Amino acid sequence: MEDNKHIENGSDEEFASTDRIITEIKTTKKEEEEEEQQEIFSIEKVFESQEVPAWRDQLTFRAFFVSFILGIMFSFIVMKLNLTTGIIPSLNVSAGLLGFFFVKTWTKFLEKSKMLKQPFTRQENTVIQTCVVATSGIAFSGGFGSYLFGMSEVIAKQSEEANDPQNIKNPRLGWMIGFLFVVSFLGLFSLVPLRKIMIIDYKLIYPSGTATAHLINSFHTPEGAKLAKKQVKALGKFFTFSFLWGFFQWFFTATEACGFKNFPTFGLKAYENTFYFDFSATYVGVGMICPYLVNISLLVGSILSWGIMWPLIDAKKGDWYRADLPPKNLNGLQGYRVFLAIALILGDGLYNFFKVMSRTLSAIIQQLRKRDTTIIPVADRPDLTTTSISYDDRRRTELFLKDQIPFWVAVGGYLAVAAISIGTLPQIFSQLKWYYIFVAYIFAPVLAFCNAYGAGLTDWSLASTYGKLAIFTIGAWAGASNGGVIAGLAACGVMMSIVSTASDLMQDFKTGYLTLASPRSMFVSQVIGTAMGCVIAPCVFWLFYKAFNSIGIPGSEYSAPNALVYRNMAILGVDGFGSLPKHCLTLCYAFFASAILINGVRDAVGNKVARFIPLPMAMAIPFYLGSYFTIDMCVGSLILFVWEKMNKVQADAFAPAVASGLICGDGIWTLPQSVLSLAKVNPPICMKFLSRGTNSKVDNFLEKLS
Repeated sequence: MEDNKHIENGSDEEFASTDRIITEIKTTKKEEEEEEQQEIFSIEKVFESQEVPAWRDQLTFRAFFVSFILGIMFSFIVMKLNLTTGIIPSLNVSAGLLGFFFVKTWTKFLEKSKMLKQPFTRQENTVIQTCVVATSGIAFSGGFGSYLFGMSEVIAKQSEEANDPQNIKNPRLGWMIGFLFVVSFLGLFSLVPLRKIMIIDYKLIYPSGTATAHLINSFHTPEGAKLAKKQVKALGKFFTFSFLWGFFQWFFTATEACGFKNFPTFGLKAYENTFYFDFSATYVGVGMICPYLVNISLLVGSILSWGIMWPLIDAKKGDWYRADLPPKNLNGLQGYRVFLAIALILGDGLYNFFKVMSRTLSAIIQQLRKRDTTIIPVADRPDLTTTSISYDDRRRTELFLKDQIPFWVAVGGYLAVAAISIGTLPQIFSQLKWYYIFVAYIFAPVLAFCNAYGAGLTDWSLASTYGKLAIFTIGAWAGASNGGVIAGLAACGVMMSIVSTASDLMQDFKTGYLTLASPRSMFVSQVIGTAMGCVIAPCVFWLFYKAFNSIGIPGSEYSAPNALVYRNMAILGVDGFGSLPKHCLTLCYAFFASAILINGVRDAVGNKVARFIPLPMAMAIPFYLGSYFTIDMCVGSLILFVWEKMNKVQADAFAPAVASGLICGDGIWTLPQSVLSLAKVNPPICMKFLSRGTNSKVDNFLEKLS
């Protein structure tokens, strides 16, 4: 109509119409150029020519075979970290990288043999990463270095409170596997109906899941594949070095106090206060992965505790506590170490709990205000809103909503597993009554949602904080005379397993969304990985438990320090604070308040200043553990810092691979070391470091003998 009017009104209008058409053509051309420019950076345009396999085709035998092998490897790594310091770095990158390497090698061999039937896709790579992380995740959430081992007689003997038979349960392979099977799957069913809300409607970031997806996407481009090969090569070199270095060190560890790990790097006085470098490739690698602030916070905590506080409190021996107490008695100096650490951990944990909870509730309220609140946006209900979204988001949303997991499967699965769990857990732990579990399962989905939502906003999972809350609530409910310690620790395991696996699953859904992996394949992979972990993790722990007689003993290689912390939290929950040494409770209040104050200051000053303020949670770890691993991790940070100054691009590309190689090699060495120990093959040499005076006495003694 408009063009016809212009023609009828004469030549001037014709010129005006011509100018307008030219302008429209130029505008259209400019818009097309902008769209083309955007498409250059479109990930899904790169993979547009590749057909996305059906969800069943993403679940291949080779994917689960590789996942099984990597799951065993990573379970050893996580178990070793659990039983030493309890600091577990993210292994998602390593899982994605090694999964790519193994299957790519497999498919290349078959391709050369002309036997390849199905190419290796990024969706299959995502399935492998999901399965491996689910498997190794059980080694952490299973509590082998915390609540589960805290039930044992070995840990109970280190505390004079609640060490009676009804508050002790020693590890056994059978009940550990059964316990994990009945508690580890509930979290998978609890949030499945809400995946659309979390991923598409609320567009939560899930930084770890997003980073893993970008990594996998890059691997499957031609340039990414070349870089991945170089990264795997670097990982392999440092894996070999780390493994051989662990083997070499073993020859000099004939007894507990021998070997490179006891090298007095900064002198014997510093060594007595745990300030030394113990030549651990694992913690050098962990230090390279952890942010600088975490490592600096550990160092600050080490200096504050072992450099200042413990020497000052030790000088009060005979006044604040009895002078004749053993060094590891909780009524003496060890009590200050453990309970001040607990105060910092609880202060930091509760602050972040309420912080994340408030952010979660605020974000939910804002989201609900934007939509019709009469409709609950579960995954099975399509979103009818038409918004302008990019090609990538349109493509990803289409495929994410294609393979639905029926609502009845999630609800039915949760109710069925909960019913089995309520009937089974009291048979494993007689102190844990069925109504404790029933109440926990009523609140568990809400807490799982809060944890998964908070992780989506901040990448911070508060699973251990929810577990500690369960320790105090269920433990106090049961009471000391009714086995409240075991009831609290078991309830901690129930709650940690649910909220941890729910958060992990949502992270994996985010990874799958960004790599076009089907939600069904993600869910099935998580279920299979969890099932494998429920068997692999207890078996790996049992190997440690049988191979190393000193496991759980303070000062030993595998002291499991968190187990004592969790047990003492349970004791506090049922008995109160009456057994603490003099002034310990006052100091606990001060450190609890300090943790809240430090976090408040960090949030108030902004990110630029906050990156120089230490983290209370990280500061607390060396309080009861020592400073040696802190030195290792700071060495890792120093290596990374110098590398970034010399060549930042190279450091960004290869530092995670180098760190993963160091961690994996040293972690895998634990397997042959355990086998040698079980076979009673002992190291031939003891390398010890003595002071000049002690060495003279030893020499004189040996001369007299000769």
